[in-house]
Amino acid sequence: MARFLMTTWPIPGHTHPSLAVAHALRDRGHDVAFYTGRRAQRMVEGEGFRVFPFTRVSEAAVDRVFFDSHDLDWRERWLGQRVRMREWLVGTLSGQVADQIDAIHTWRPDAVLCDSSMWGPYVVVHDTLRLPVVILQFQAGCFLPGPDAPPPGFGLPPPRNWRTRWLARGARVVLTIATRNFRHGVNTVRRQYGLPPLAVSPTVQAGRMALYFVTSVPELDYHRRDLPSSVRYVGPCIWNKPCSAPPPSWLAELPCDQPLVHVCEGTIHARRPTVLRAAARALANAPVHVVMTTGSHRHPASLGLDPLAPNIRLEAWVPHTDLFPATDVVVTTGGAGTVLTALRFGIPLLVVPTEWDKPESARRVVESGAGLSLSPRRCTPDRLRAAVDRLLTDRRFRDNARRLARCLAESGGAHRAAALIGEYVDQRSADYRSVERLGVGDRAVLG
Repeated sequence: MARFLMTTWPIPGHTHPSLAVAHALRDRGHDVAFYTGRRAQRMVEGEGFRVFPFTRVSEAAVDRVFFDSHDLDWRERWLGQRVRMREWLVGTLSGQVADQIDAIHTWRPDAVLCDSSMWGPYVVVHDTLRLPVVILQFQAGCFLPGPDAPPPGFGLPPPRNWRTRWLARGARVVLTIATRNFRHGVNTVRRQYGLPPLAVSPTVQAGRMALYFVTSVPELDYHRRDLPSSVRYVGPCIWNKPCSAPPPSWLAELPCDQPLVHVCEGTIHARRPTVLRAAARALANAPVHVVMTTGSHRHPASLGLDPLAPNIRLEAWVPHTDLFPATDVVVTTGGAGTVLTALRFGIPLLVVPTEWDKPESARRVVESGAGLSLSPRRCTPDRLRAAVDRLLTDRRFRDNARRLARCLAESGGAHRAAALIGEYVDQRSADYRSVERLGVGDRAVLG
């Protein structure tokens, strides 16, 4: 059996699917350890995995990216997001690499399983140690560049005609300008390890690794045909609570006489609760039952949502695998974990996308016919209520969500990813043995 080091950011949308893959690998007899931050350490260790915590990476840099609570206009938010993204992806790179090399020397894994937004393993460690790296990308679509999809972050439609191709081309120019100093920072770290500069972007470099998993399906990603052979769509890798944890007792007491609508802003939303406030007014005393969650990082009483109508229940957090079997519509800001899990259960969505990958989730939901999207600036109670009513009454949304549910189920999820990783490591070991039998002793030729 093989040994793996899983590197991931201490954010639920990253650690949860990583844990799903780690459990699947352990079920197959492999050993898995994690490199992550202390915010996630207790949870990961509680699942029985060893953790190598950040020692040279400041978790404050991660917090500034994901837990910034300032409400800015879209221009300030977009510009600030680029600055914070560089601080996160590039500013932590030197510390990442040093930490990861130490962990690898201690754990001695056969491969590194890398969160796609943690650049260290595939822009430095792979070339330094000649250790195979497997990419895990947790979004609703593949973010590797190509002509079949627009660049991520803008929520643009797929480039299928002259207008959408022009939009995609313009967005690529904007993105190139906004991130032009990213590769310079990466190459500065590479030089510290005696490596030549990257000739491609870090994103393209990720696609050159042995395996690149996307936790989605082609049906939700424009049926792209422009991706490298390393890419595998494996569907959602779902973990949101220990398997021994019982569901909340109040779930069994929810009435079944009306549709159930779940409203959430994700596990790390720190800004004004725009969606929750609009939903609290829009769905008050409507012919539905509503379960709203604030995220465990925010206390429900602090958001100014009271008084709530009798048909609305407010909680900090509810495991989706417990709640979604009884849910008819999900209203969300578009976190990939929520979107993919909802579709895995065949539930149509209303997505009110905020930032990062959320506009991409919203666009894919709309393009697939499994839901609707509403701009945060247009998220009024009247518009939200109209969208929810449409999702409940137009069967086409439910039918398309169920069609995607079948595709997502057939993709195999974490167990399919674990099987492919195991096959890759077995084949690589067999190749090593063949090389050695031929008298070629340098295993680095197969790195």
